Amino acid sequence: MLYAIIGEDVPNSLQLRLSVRPAHLARLESLQQAGRLVVAGPFPGEEGEGFSGSLIVADFSSLEEAKSWADADPYLKAGVYVSVMVKPFKMVFGPIPAEGKK
Repeated sequence: MLYAIIGEDVPNSLQLRLSVRPAHLARLESLQQAGRLVVAGPFPGEEGEGFSGSLIVADFSSLEEAKSWADADPYLKAGVYVSVMVKPFKMVFGPIPAEGKK
């Protein structure tokens, strides 16, 4: 089943976020290589600077597995995220293929 993981950043998180980014991306790459990652990316800050959080949609066997995966995220452990929400997700429309983007 698909789950949405929504992390909310602490204020002024950019420098901390950048310091932990390689470890965060490595975990996402593992999900992608396993064919379980649907989409992932940050929410840009409202004024175009920094980020306010992140969204990850991926396939997990249960809500408990999704929460456990989210709880181990380097961004959460390093204090980039002030909170993380994990919810079941039903995809009605799929992502735009990279070659279809303008």
